[in-house]
Amino acid sequence: PDQSVIKQGYLKLKPKASPDDIIQYARNYAQPGAIDVNIMTKLDKVNYSRGNPLPRNYNDAHASLRGFALSELESSLVLSAGLNPALFSYLSEFDDFYPDQYGFFKKKIILKVSDYRSAMIQGKFLAKKGLWVSEYRIESGLNCGGHAFATEGLLMGPILEEFKNNRVSLMQSIYQVYQEALADKGYTNLQIPAMKITAQGGVGTAMEHNFLLDHYELDAVGWGSPFLLVPEATCVDSHTRDLIKNAKEDDLYLSGISPLGVPFHNLKTNTKDKEKQQLAQKGKPGSPCIKKHLSFNTEFTKKPICTASRKYQNLKIKELDDQGLKGPAYEKAYQKIIEKACICTGLGTSFLLENKIDTKQEGKGVSICPGPNTAYFDKIVSLQEMVNHIYGRANIMTRKDRPHMFMKELGLYLDQLKNLVEDFLDEGSVKAEKKIQSFISNMKDGIAYYQNLLNGKLINSDPEVFSGFLLLAQERVAKLASLCDTTSVSSDIPVLDLIEK
Repeated sequence: PDQSVIKQGYLKLKPKASPDDIIQYARNYAQPGAIDVNIMTKLDKVNYSRGNPLPRNYNDAHASLRGFALSELESSLVLSAGLNPALFSYLSEFDDFYPDQYGFFKKKIILKVSDYRSAMIQGKFLAKKGLWVSEYRIESGLNCGGHAFATEGLLMGPILEEFKNNRVSLMQSIYQVYQEALADKGYTNLQIPAMKITAQGGVGTAMEHNFLLDHYELDAVGWGSPFLLVPEATCVDSHTRDLIKNAKEDDLYLSGISPLGVPFHNLKTNTKDKEKQQLAQKGKPGSPCIKKHLSFNTEFTKKPICTASRKYQNLKIKELDDQGLKGPAYEKAYQKIIEKACICTGLGTSFLLENKIDTKQEGKGVSICPGPNTAYFDKIVSLQEMVNHIYGRANIMTRKDRPHMFMKELGLYLDQLKNLVEDFLDEGSVKAEKKIQSFISNMKDGIAYYQNLLNGKLINSDPEVFSGFLLLAQERVAKLASLCDTTSVSSDIPVLDLIEK
């Protein structure tokens, strides 16, 4: 970015320097990036030897952690998908996660979090082990790529505001726990380590990027899905990259294809889903389970299997057949079973195809999980063009109708609330009703927050469009709330008609 000290030095040097001088300047001041590693904490499958389960330290996530911890890297471990107490405790067995005599961490910890409460709980859990979180990475619950960990209606803006207002409190309260834990290990005279607050999820313009940095005082802002259209930055086969380039809003949807049971952003035209449907039509639903990373289900077997596997789906379909369901009820249940896709192989196949590596074992089907924001990027660009777009030096976006990232997320949460209400009217329970009430309350607070933000002219966006969408959102939330209060579960009016009204 232009405000960078290194960039400013370069701009001063450039008019009078020789190419050799510029190369030497880059070598003196530009730093190489770190090789960070991400572990989804829930992907901690038990492994077996000769039919017997191995000790916990040989679980997938534990083994991945150990590989990183014993490496020579000086970088960060990103922990996503929530708290795994056993895995978090295992971190304390490796010296590289503790500071040296100068307070330097050879390996830092980054936590992906959905809200402030989650950050406090996970941060304190690690602090009790003497482990410091160097960065809390806030990710939108729905306006992101990959698995979507939706909040109960808590929106990105209010979440960022809470972090901004409580940043010092977060640091001090966690440091107190951390200091006590390290004192027991013999550490003394510790300074408070650096702690970054960053955010990602649906950012698409330099205006949004700078607003997040300036208004919420963030240390950095992350971009993800748009880089799928940058061949220098991501390894995606040309066919899949073209599908992403041409994708519109309806092509990018929140699916149930992940065997984890967590909603998963999906591209409708991906080749893995086509392959999956073709197999089902041939009477061979499911996939061969090659990697077994998502084998967690024990409905039918003592040893866990994956819900996308051929073995599981055959057993589940047999169970469904025995229930005697007919017509739409059977079809709905059947489609829910065969919807699961083998993303263990699917997410890696694009790399193999692009590098002309044999895919005989995995097949040629590609899974890809771009976020909703991808619909507004429709060109394959160079790394320099993407960076120029991020920093406001160029604009690679041809569409003029892209909503502000906050409004896009708000729309996604309205859809989520609609789905919750639909499920409640179908299967209603006290627990579901309380969740919806909490969801609606948080949504109302979020809409009010955005209205105040707009009134304060803090967001550089079309005020009429922004304000109009907020009013529409208020009306929809109110109607959905009314529906839950006034409609009995046994109503003979079609649920979808009610929701649409």
